[in-house]
Amino acid sequence: MAPVPAEWTAPTPPEGNAPLTVTPAPAPAPDPAPGAELVPYLDPSTVALLSTATQGPSVGWRKWVYRASGRLINPGESPKVIRHNSLVAQVQQPLRECYRIAMLSQKGGVGKTTITATLGATFAGHRGDRVIAVDANPDRGTLNQKVPLETPATVRHLLRDAEGIAAYSDVRQYTSQGPSRLEVLASESDPAVSEAFSAEDYTRAVEILERFYGVVLTDCGTGMLHSAMSAVLEKADVLLVVSSGSVDGARSAAATLDWLDAHGHEDMVRNSIAVLNGVRRGKRSTRVDLDKVVDHFARRCRAVCEVPFDPHLEEGAEISLDRLRADTRESLLELAAVVADGFPGARRQSDPTA
Repeated sequence: MAPVPAEWTAPTPPEGNAPLTVTPAPAPAPDPAPGAELVPYLDPSTVALLSTATQGPSVGWRKWVYRASGRLINPGESPKVIRHNSLVAQVQQPLRECYRIAMLSQKGGVGKTTITATLGATFAGHRGDRVIAVDANPDRGTLNQKVPLETPATVRHLLRDAEGIAAYSDVRQYTSQGPSRLEVLASESDPAVSEAFSAEDYTRAVEILERFYGVVLTDCGTGMLHSAMSAVLEKADVLLVVSSGSVDGARSAAATLDWLDAHGHEDMVRNSIAVLNGVRRGKRSTRVDLDKVVDHFARRCRAVCEVPFDPHLEEGAEISLDRLRADTRESLLELAAVVADGFPGARRQSDPTA
């Protein structure tokens, strides 16, 4: 009888049998409790997988040191640039609904229309939403002269055709736009039109605009008793009281605040912003003690901002932010940041917890 072959086994290595390592399968995740929030798996996106590039200085000697060292020495941004970037971030805060700014002054010639146009241009140049300035002057306003004229239409034409306005493109037919993307809705300039711009007219106009614009600025007339003023105060989220650096300009601005206090608008006065326009400090300063003027309004208003004298603004023509002096542009950015400090949900710069 032939021998039965032995069962074949694998040869044993010289070192002996290697230990067998078995990786246990992961235990199945327990079912989430009822009402528990499901946490999604992390997506291996580009941002997650790539390291963040080092950001070098953007201007000045710090930029050249960074480049000359082959990007080995990074002194960081200067305090001035850091502050500028902080102001820009403040201005760019998102808005869930339209924010309405009213510009007031009982005295003409203090630059109220100029502040309206430059502040609006600053917002429009830094924000992604639409910004419009409305000329609510019952007399012949000049706000439309601060941007290139694209249409002869006025707020009267907008109200006449209100029922047919359903999209932004419809509104755009009645506005003129500057290089900063600020749009302007002009007031009626025909002296033959005797019909007053009433409170109801202003309310209807703003209700149309706030559907398509993130920020609406209103350039009011000098009379606190003109027909549209009651609606302006009712619709405004913040008031900017504009004054020059002169004695009579400061007195007129203070009288504006007195009138508001006397007519039940104390809360609006406390939340208002005083703007001193055309300020000259230093060697060319006037004899007016501007520090005392600032102190007076600081006791009554939420903030006081100064806009220095600028030759381009003195021209009184179309305004281009690029033609302004650097300190003027920075002061307007500071003003815009102070206004944005009052946006709903904003954390104010003066808040120590911010």
